Amino acid sequence: MTTASPVHCHYCIDVLVSKLYNREPFDFSELQKLYTKHQLFIKEYKVQTNGTASTTTTPVNGFSAPNGTTTSLTNGDPAPNGTYASATSSPQPKSPLFVTWKARSKSGRMDLRGCIGTFEPKQLDAGLREYALTAGLHDSRFDPISPKELSRLECGVTLLHDFEPAADPMDWELGKHGLQIDFVYHHRRMGATYLPDVPVEQGWTKEETLTSLMRKAGWTGRSSEWTKVPLRVTRYQGSKATASWGEYKELVDGDWLYSVVDDEDDEELDRQEVLQNGYA
Repeated sequence: MTTASPVHCHYCIDVLVSKLYNREPFDFSELQKLYTKHQLFIKEYKVQTNGTASTTTTPVNGFSAPNGTTTSLTNGDPAPNGTYASATSSPQPKSPLFVTWKARSKSGRMDLRGCIGTFEPKQLDAGLREYALTAGLHDSRFDPISPKELSRLECGVTLLHDFEPAADPMDWELGKHGLQIDFVYHHRRMGATYLPDVPVEQGWTKEETLTSLMRKAGWTGRSSEWTKVPLRVTRYQGSKATASWGEYKELVDGDWLYSVVDDEDDEELDRQEVLQNGYA
């Protein structure tokens, strides 16, 4: 089983931003490396003072400078072509996945802006890249996400696992299982899914979840008669991670990046140089 991580969400945000602004996104392995270094930085170089974090200007070991700089890695390997040194090149794992976009409203409520995924196992970098854009720009229930919404965005990535047929429509647990249903209604085959967190977020009972899911699939019968429809129910579990626009900006354009110094010159990286190379 592959566990979802905030870096998966950061990658989806970066892919969407790159599409909206017509630039190349991070390579997934590069963003993974950047995220790892950021976590190391938080752990080792932030000190708590009266409940607030203050950042030192000590370089992070092993961190290479962003594109366009000449900073070397502290292990002695120069950053090739001015980019991050390549992260481990092991193949990405495969997993069924869903990408969910939400935007904060003026009242502070997080409104759904798109959610699309696949039950077919996908290599993570390719799958996230595909469904970040499909969910954000091509979910027919919503208008495409626009640049003016970016500051209010939150991205969720759910990696699915442990698919198994339910013994009956009620053979699943709220908050633990997602549901995939399949049935025939008016001579048409219908189907739909809810991720594990949906019923809990909506405050639904198991019966309310099933009737809502049937309506999502296209069923128009009376709610009291849902048990008359022969349902084939598959339950599954999911590992979910989320990241906000602010967290993404901190990762790719936070002050921690400008604490990195050149190994040879011992000079702080120029902020404007970083911004000019697409990390803002």
